[in-house]
Amino acid sequence: MNQKHHHKSWNEIKANDSWAIFKIMGEFVNGFEKMSKIGPCVSIFGSARTKPGDKYYDLAQKIAYKIVNHGYGVITGGGPGIMEAGNKGAHLAGGTSVGLNIDLPFEQHDNPYIDSDKNLHFDYFFVRKVMFVKYAQGFVVMPGGFGTLDELFEAITLIQTKKIGKFPIILVGAEFWGGLFEWVRTSLLEHHRNISPLDIDLVKIVDTEDDVLEILDSFYKESNLSPNF
Repeated sequence: MNQKHHHKSWNEIKANDSWAIFKIMGEFVNGFEKMSKIGPCVSIFGSARTKPGDKYYDLAQKIAYKIVNHGYGVITGGGPGIMEAGNKGAHLAGGTSVGLNIDLPFEQHDNPYIDSDKNLHFDYFFVRKVMFVKYAQGFVVMPGGFGTLDELFEAITLIQTKKIGKFPIILVGAEFWGGLFEWVRTSLLEHHRNISPLDIDLVKIVDTEDDVLEILDSFYKESNLSPNF
């Protein structure tokens, strides 16, 4: 029988789970130690499949460049596409450029614009997601796929339930995000009352790099920057 399809016994599963705890702890400790030294950053999310020359690739690069010029660093998932654009903009601006990589069977590979001492690798999505949120002063969410939506709605949920402090969640590209959040407004809020009107206000939809910086600067004008939880 192919070893990959071997059905583990309950005792084998329990033993593997016990040892996995140490690997999970190691990823958290390493992440906390490195990320605690980076200073205020903004996390930029978006599709790994977006190619250089795409309007959203170029816009993500411009946003990251301006974010650095306004005193923040940039955190991305460390891979290609929008992630590469974010790291590239931060790198060209001479600012902090962090990559939180995840081992995947396709798409993911390190981009060359991450600071050498700020390139972290994770096996566990949930550990990586903690790093994105804990050390971010804001989320800039470009068009993306399931992974981007996962990060977006987790951040909204954590703020909605007050598990973390409130920070700006900025969606870039009204043509991309407009339909989704019209559905959120009409179906989740108006028709089914599954969220409150205040939850809608947790998200801003914009189209330019200046809009992104205006929201970030306005939010933090009288706030101290600190980890979120």
